Amino acid sequence: MNSGKMPKLKIDKLEATIPIIQGGMGVGVSLSGLASAVANEGGIGVIATAGIGMLEADFSTNFREANKRALRKEIRKAREMTDGIIGVNIMVALSDFDELLLVAVEERVDLIFVGAGLLLKSPKTLSLERVREVETKIVPIVSSARAAKIIFEYWARNYNYVPDAVVVEGPLAGGHLGFKKEQINDPDYSLEKILPEVISAVKTFEQQFNKTIPVVAAGGIYTGVDIHKYVQLGAQGVQMATRFVATHECDASIEFKKAYVECEEEDLAIIDSPVGLPGRAIRNKFINDVSTGMKKPFKCPWKCLKTCDFRKVPYCIAHALTNAKKGKLERGFAFAGANAFRIDRIISVKELIGTLLAEYEMAVHAYDTA
Repeated sequence: MNSGKMPKLKIDKLEATIPIIQGGMGVGVSLSGLASAVANEGGIGVIATAGIGMLEADFSTNFREANKRALRKEIRKAREMTDGIIGVNIMVALSDFDELLLVAVEERVDLIFVGAGLLLKSPKTLSLERVREVETKIVPIVSSARAAKIIFEYWARNYNYVPDAVVVEGPLAGGHLGFKKEQINDPDYSLEKILPEVISAVKTFEQQFNKTIPVVAAGGIYTGVDIHKYVQLGAQGVQMATRFVATHECDASIEFKKAYVECEEEDLAIIDSPVGLPGRAIRNKFINDVSTGMKKPFKCPWKCLKTCDFRKVPYCIAHALTNAKKGKLERGFAFAGANAFRIDRIISVKELIGTLLAEYEMAVHAYDTA
């Protein structure tokens, strides 16, 4: 008979007492406050780097230095508040990806989660050998077994080294999605379908390198019952982001959190992001205006994403998301996962984790007695 307790999540020498990774949410939604609170409860807290420099006064004139400075500050603040596991999320698509990666390694974060692109070539600012020396773990975020295989094969061939874990994110996630619009509601691309495929793809490299490579499920995971379901499917952990927004410790404004609490299922929409990807957001007047062809004029003092052509887009997504995070929802919108409408109140991270643990235990007993 299973004890009902959640399993630990081991990534090489790191060990989280609960297998929950708080997903990185950019433009200041998940910073040191949320990340340290999750780490203090035994999970893995994650600071997101996208737009992090907007915390600094000189961001519009010196965005690269502002980003680096802000990231360093947030990592150090998190370390002051917790002895737990702290990670950083860095999008490959960021124009200053290399510099941010170097800061994270210099600050010796436990893990670096890498999404929005495939990390293949060794970054210009440092070698992957240097990453290994400081024992920072690299964890790619993928949306298919094919993407995982490409990354693992390239690293194995060129560095005789493979990532220490991998996150597979399904189409129910919030924010930018690694799927075409027509794939989002296609059962062939559901997390239940792609998770076992990624686990199978990674097994080859576990054998080749004689190491355990945990696969973490993400996208639409909301309850302890969900966590149990994906553990049963072979995941060794889960990544959750949306659920952590409506917590007191989340670094976003109260207005941003209320947008989650007040939204209905029909408010969650797939939008066309200016950077050329579909994204899931909470529909509001800003989104409705843009969908009718209205343009929201802006100046671009920096090119934050490699793929963005600011001269052709109707609005700046960095500005829109930052405005929302600050509570100025009339000038932006909130990204959110498919289950955001289920949130009905703002609670503490401690209470949320306690709820997830209790739900998981109930799911284990229900499974054992079925």
